[in-house]
Amino acid sequence: MKLEGKIAVITGGASGIGESGTRRFAAEGAKVVILDVNEAAGIALCEELSKKGQNVKFLKTDISNEESVRASFAIIEKEYGRVDVLYNNASVFLGGRDTVLDDVPSDIWKKVLAINLDGTYFCSKYAIKLMKEKGGSIINTASSAAVVGVPGCAAYTATKGATVALTRSMASDYGKYNIRTNCIAPAAIETAMVKESNLNDPSFDNQFFLHQITPLGRWGKPEEVAATACFLASDDAAYLNGVIIPCDGGITINGNVNKEKY
Repeated sequence: MKLEGKIAVITGGASGIGESGTRRFAAEGAKVVILDVNEAAGIALCEELSKKGQNVKFLKTDISNEESVRASFAIIEKEYGRVDVLYNNASVFLGGRDTVLDDVPSDIWKKVLAINLDGTYFCSKYAIKLMKEKGGSIINTASSAAVVGVPGCAAYTATKGATVALTRSMASDYGKYNIRTNCIAPAAIETAMVKESNLNDPSFDNQFFLHQITPLGRWGKPEEVAATACFLASDDAAYLNGVIIPCDGGITINGNVNKEKY
């Protein structure tokens, strides 16, 4: 029970990697608050886990909207009085619309930044206010796109590079409050978003990717990212601050993930 008694907020916690995070955190004893726009999925997950005796609450939240985030954290403050863990997991990848920089429509650029970067800003801003007295752990979500060159997703890449830089800045600024800020950079995790970005793309060479780019030779599981997040949320990671952990099977050590030669 690594997280027993901790109040943990997970953005995008109703599906994908976030859902796995919700399940793992709750199983480890945390009181989990899901912030997500997917009300049906969030409520269903809460009902399922509550039947197991786990403590999970859903708050419909648009993390790209500051007022929505503020309102949710006001409820959290009233009901729990503090936040021990913030897992900024929610992100969006708009496959086919987020492309090379000179082709990205401005509305797509703004939408990706609003969710992936503004959402991290808003949620961190309000969580930190509830962490300053007793400390806490903030876990940001980047991507291999923040570490190596990934073609054809300019807006997404910009947000993930910014997330890495922001993580280090937050770690420096809030360490004095015993608030640790770290970052997970996943890649090749088998989720609906990866299917949209890669597996459903007829030009994507799955065999080349797995056997030439990915040292472990397989896709990652959402549960494996959740395990990394659980470690960072726990007291086992008490002296980690400003760390970027690639959770990618070794993809980023191989450099350029574009098989084309220039």
